[in-house]
Amino acid sequence: MRTLAIFAGFALIGAMIFTIASFSAAPEPEPVAAVKPSTETLQERLKRLPGDYRGWAELGSHYVDQARITGDPSYYTKAEGALDTAAELKPGDDAVLAGQAALAAGRHEFSDAVRLAERALDANPYSAAAYGVLADAKTQLGDLRGAERAVAKMLDLRPGVAAFARASYAAELRGDVDAARTYLRYAHQDAWLPADLAYARHYLGELALHEGDLVTANDWYTKALQAYPAYTPALAGQAKAAALGGRLSEALDIYERVVERLPLPQYLIEQGETQLKSGQQPDWTLLKAQWGLLESAGVRDHLTRAEFEADHGDPVLAVKHARAEYDLNPNPVSADVLAWSLYKAGKPEEALPYAKEATSTGWRNPLLRYHRATIEQALGRPARVDPGFDPSLSALARFS
Repeated sequence: MRTLAIFAGFALIGAMIFTIASFSAAPEPEPVAAVKPSTETLQERLKRLPGDYRGWAELGSHYVDQARITGDPSYYTKAEGALDTAAELKPGDDAVLAGQAALAAGRHEFSDAVRLAERALDANPYSAAAYGVLADAKTQLGDLRGAERAVAKMLDLRPGVAAFARASYAAELRGDVDAARTYLRYAHQDAWLPADLAYARHYLGELALHEGDLVTANDWYTKALQAYPAYTPALAGQAKAAALGGRLSEALDIYERVVERLPLPQYLIEQGETQLKSGQQPDWTLLKAQWGLLESAGVRDHLTRAEFEADHGDPVLAVKHARAEYDLNPNPVSADVLAWSLYKAGKPEEALPYAKEATSTGWRNPLLRYHRATIEQALGRPARVDPGFDPSLSALARFS
């Protein structure tokens, strides 16, 4: 789901550089010459001030961001170490708890993320960061009303890119695409960091893509990369637009660059489906290796595993992973994946209630609508499958 991308969409430059700045203030009222800022890395600061619990919390949060930016799950282990140090130095600090909540969310432990975010808010009711993690985790747990309340608090406390992006996603999930687009435009207007500009432009592209406007989508992806060339989701967006537009060779060339930068399971599946569409046989070795790395770092990825097995592997195994995901996080996407896995396993009657649940919020996601219509048709019920939807590229219809 798109919410997971929100964690990594902000302050990427700061997360990559890990640099803090200190400025010497001029005494009043004597005029003095301007003093240039001195910089040191966060790690250097913590060597100098090992008791700086907020610094350790910040470092932990940076590592969480790095895990999502690079696709390297070993950063989660580093984040855990930094945040544990922060918690030992200052138990119950709101920034430390918010960082621990973000780490739990990164590992898909959303119930723990809610618990930790709520503890952070008990310590500091004005923590916009904690409300952001709370909104993300509640979305993943299927508590969309609770997520919207958290987003509203975040908008009150700190209206900006992070809050507008979450408000956009909340609107999108209830089917209000116009409001979703408006909030993303607010985020775009508020953004000044290149990575934040890229983030907003990328998701404006995603909205256009899923409305079938490939030209506008590709334009936004291109503008995102102009703002921040290292923003891989926008590069993947260009690959999706090319593939869905029938330009398969171009799409595969772009996907090669995408997975070299960021070999996330979602991108590897998209690449594999594009290869199949072009008559090539994909090699899923790297995909399976990535799942192994995620598991070793404590990250559960039942969702994409179930999606993959349903469409390209063992439907029985797909049902197993889909049930595990739904039991933990009963949101629209997990309901859809469980419905589709059951259908592919030959159980359309059992699948239909989950397909209805997946589409009950009003979310106008083409993949969810295709799955429900297909299941209803299998049961002899009247349903219209969008003739413009390409089921052979179903992974490309997921929001990144």
